[in-house]
Formats: sequence, structure tokens, C-alpha cells
Amino acid sequence: MTARNNGRRALVTGGAGLIGSHVVDLLLREGWSVRILDNLEPNTHKRGRPAWVNPNAEFMEGDLRDRGVMTSALQNIDVVFHEAAYGGYMPEIAKYVHVNSLGTAQMLEIIREDKLSIRKIIVASSQAVYSEGAAECPQHGLVFPTVRPVEQLRVGDWAVHCPICGEVTKSVPTPENAPVGGETVYGLTKVDQEKLVLLWGKQSGVPTVALRYSCTFGPRQSIFNPYTGVIAIFCTRLLNDLPPVLYEDGEQTRDFSFVEDIARANLLAADTDKLDGFPVNVGSKKGVTIREVAEQISEALGIRIAPEAKGEFRPGEMRHLTSDTHRIQAAGYKPQVDLATGIGCYLEWIRSQGDVKDYFSEAADILRNKGIVHSIAKG
Repeated sequence: MTARNNGRRALVTGGAGLIGSHVVDLLLREGWSVRILDNLEPNTHKRGRPAWVNPNAEFMEGDLRDRGVMTSALQNIDVVFHEAAYGGYMPEIAKYVHVNSLGTAQMLEIIREDKLSIRKIIVASSQAVYSEGAAECPQHGLVFPTVRPVEQLRVGDWAVHCPICGEVTKSVPTPENAPVGGETVYGLTKVDQEKLVLLWGKQSGVPTVALRYSCTFGPRQSIFNPYTGVIAIFCTRLLNDLPPVLYEDGEQTRDFSFVEDIARANLLAADTDKLDGFPVNVGSKKGVTIREVAEQISEALGIRIAPEAKGEFRPGEMRHLTSDTHRIQAAGYKPQVDLATGIGCYLEWIRSQGDVKDYFSEAADILRNKGIVHSIAKG
């Protein structure tokens, strides 16, 4: 495979970040020439350019919203891996839209207007595009529930109910044909990104793929950004002798993917035409409760502080999401790192980062004040 890839030139936007930097490393190992564009967002890169940025890649520091910067970054590129995004549960609505939606639209416009010879675009989408995970109703079989109403959550009813009869449902893997909408600002802009890229691909004839990542974790996940990455947040809390904080009752489930597996999915999307034109789930097909994740990290660290659930919740957050990965599996993808092994790798890395501060407590107060986190009704 290395020989086939030699000579191809990639642009990785967000190439200093968690996923982008691992994509960069893998591409370089496979013989690609790589250019990184990253603005070193202070929320994520508080100490500036991280040491893990691969010296064998060309590095451009700049903002993808700057048309001149983006135009320069796209020159002499074959494949764009568009990983850059503003993420998590930040309160800045306009910045999400400006970076994620407008930034992606402008990139596509530049490629078209300047008649650049881009051969493929792979955009980082997310499971956040789904309103809720697919479910099975005892009466109606497979259903696609809508987001749980705030009024339901305020009384501590965390269950997902059938949209037809109201019965409590059972979570099942979510296929790509499930309805998308995005119930958070981040999720909404991820819908924008993937729809823009896939539509542009159909119009232009350039192959495009939207990879809907499950919860991605691993070494290089920011220890400074308190708004994203539950595994990183739980680690920093425990290392400061603080309990992991669970929203709802902690029994919500997520599908976790180790970052090196996500990088391999990107390389596969570049190498095959089987995924062209499609949104593609990337995950493990295994749902794990958030409480169980907190307990695994606590055990692995040897810091046995029980997680706490205060009855708080985030409106628009899905209860369960496990990815149906038949589409990418049929193209040859198979995750190689399980959750326990991946957590071990992350903990080994985070221990090498020196003193780790808790940034979550202050951020949690901001989210409450902004109305992003709510509490159940008293009484």
C-alpha cells in the first residue's frame, strides 16, 4: 500500500488536533506528502504548537476562515482531510457557524472558483448529527425517536420513548439512513458540513466522503478544553481528586473509538471508492454507559472516587448512540483497539503531561449560566 500512496499530497485541516495529528502521522508513514493547516485554537492548545506536530509535515498556522490562508493551503493538494472544527459544548453560537459551516462552504468555493485539482475530500462529521439513537419498540419494531423534550427531562424521565405509542424503547445500532438534524449547535453545524461537502461532490464530480465519528479518544486529546472529550474530562477530574460528574443518571450509552482507528478509517476512505458520496458511520458497534467509563478510568488510575450525578442534563443531548458500521465494514474497516486498551494508552500519555489542572468546574458554571446545562425540577 505504501508504494501506491507515494506521491500523493494531502492537506489535513486541524492537523495539530487529536484526530488530525494522527491522520498526519499515518499518512506520512504511508508515503504521502502532508501539509497541516491549524490555527492552534487556545481552548485546545493552551501552550501553543504541541510537540507532537510531525516535523515531516509542512505546517501552516492560520485560520481556515481567512480566504487567503485557505487558498494557499489548498495549492498543489490531491486529497483534503477536513478535520478542523469548533467543537464540544461551547456557548459561542456564531463561532460554531462561522468556523464549521461558513469555513467549509468557503473551502469548497475556493476549490471550484480557482479550478484546483483536488481529487477527493473527506470531511469529519459526527454522531452528533443524529437527534437520538435508533431504538426498538415492543409494539412497532425499529423506530427513530426524536430528541427528548426538556419537559420530560426536567422531571427526571431519562428514557427514550417510542414516537408512535410512547412505550419505553431499547437502544439498537443507528444506521446512516436514520434522520439527521442536530439538536445542539455543534451537531447542527456538523450536518451543515457533511451536507455541503456531499452535495458539492455530486455537483462537481469530485469524490467526497463524510465520516460520522463516534466518541473519539486517545493520546493528544486536549487536557485544557473542558467542553469536549468525556474521557479526558474524567481523567483530569480524578487526577485532581475530584469526582467525575455525570449528567442525567450516567446510564446513557456511547460508542467509543480509539483515535488511531479513526485515522485508519480516514486512510481507507481515501484509498477506496466504495464510500464515495456517502455519510459513513465510524464506530465500534458497542454501547458503553458513561458511568462505566468513569469507573473504568477510576480503576485504571487507582483513584477510587465514585462519580456523582446531580440531576443535571443538557437539552438536545441524545440518550443512546451506538453506530451501525455495516457500510464501512463492507469497505474493509475493522477497529483494532478496544476501550480498555485505549484508556490504558490515554492514561499512559496523560501521566507524561505533568501537572494536570481541572478546567471543568469553572466551565460547568459557565454552561449553567448560559442555559446549556439544566437541573431537574425540585419537589
